[in-house]
Amino acid sequence: MAAVFARAEILPGPRPCIEVGAATMQIASVPWLAQLHVSFTDDPSLATVRVRIADSADAADFTVIDDVDDAEAGACESNAVPQLIAISSNPTATDPIIYLSHDGPFDYRVYVQSKTFSVRDAAALIVSARGEHRRLEAASHEPHARFPNRIMAELTLR
Repeated sequence: MAAVFARAEILPGPRPCIEVGAATMQIASVPWLAQLHVSFTDDPSLATVRVRIADSADAADFTVIDDVDDAEAGACESNAVPQLIAISSNPTATDPIIYLSHDGPFDYRVYVQSKTFSVRDAAALIVSARGEHRRLEAASHEPHARFPNRIMAELTLR
């Protein structure tokens, strides 16, 4: 199980952040500063990535929970410059387009119980961290039952 540590800036407003390996990914405060863009759709046929909203942390590949007692101090405070992610309403041909649902085929599953991370933030960050830019095949398949790529996140406030 890979570990991802997360935090949100308090000022100038919450900006969710995760660290995956040596990379730091953060939701941009302004879209034009972002190096990566993602968008969301309500039409599954337009999606390049499908993210299921899980009912529990155990059923998710990526989990964000507030107030974790053993949250690691300094999470997302590396010296690396974060890669900024923007959620765009006008996707380009190369931007991932995310479809969120509670059922159906999926590429990732997220569980969010947070005051500062939204499900959209979590989906945008995990899709960006995984470099998901490919077009989905018409018939998506369920991932393997053993979930070898599960990612856990711990949310801390700076």
